[in-house]
Amino acid sequence: MSALKLVFLGAPGAGKGTQAKILSEKLGLVHISSGDLFRQAAESGTELGQLAKSYMEKGLLVPDEVTIKLILERISSLSPGQGFILDGFPRTKPQAEALEKEVEIDKAVYLKVPKDELIRRLSSRWICRNCQTPYNLLSHPPKVAGRCDLCGGELYQREDDKEETVRKRIEVYLEQTAPLLDFYARKGKLLEVDGGKGAEEVAVDLLQALQKL
Repeated sequence: MSALKLVFLGAPGAGKGTQAKILSEKLGLVHISSGDLFRQAAESGTELGQLAKSYMEKGLLVPDEVTIKLILERISSLSPGQGFILDGFPRTKPQAEALEKEVEIDKAVYLKVPKDELIRRLSSRWICRNCQTPYNLLSHPPKVAGRCDLCGGELYQREDDKEETVRKRIEVYLEQTAPLLDFYARKGKLLEVDGGKGAEEVAVDLLQALQKL
């Protein structure tokens, strides 16, 4: 199990990061988050990192060829036989095809969550205006409504987390990801897991499903 090579798929709010963290610790896999990788690359000062940074600073999506190079560079740095979880990559079919040419993925885990539940989770996110501490009114509410536990600052909701924006984000994700799900399903590599349950329950289901491989 320690050499498993997994891809995690799921809409914003599906819990990919949470489950990747739990599984990486339980199975001894390296958690590779594309978001973290972009930030680290931008800080590293490498040619590839600076290229990624130039797009991020303009608020543009980092092009596929740059993203793929960064991911493959990180994978190639792992110890021989080391398994990993890719979180946030691939996002498109071309990215998945490029990955498959270089690395044999064992399973693409799709955390399937009903749209209404995704909206409920994402639109419950609030953040401290002063110290930027994040809260979730469902899973991690503040002790005093509207105030940060740490500094007492005012909590506010980012535009990205307002319901109308959340709905658009989910629609875009589902449109982009449908071909990706089909791509892995045709290869017999798609593993669907009910991501609508609590985080611990999802982790148990996921572990049980992977142990059957």
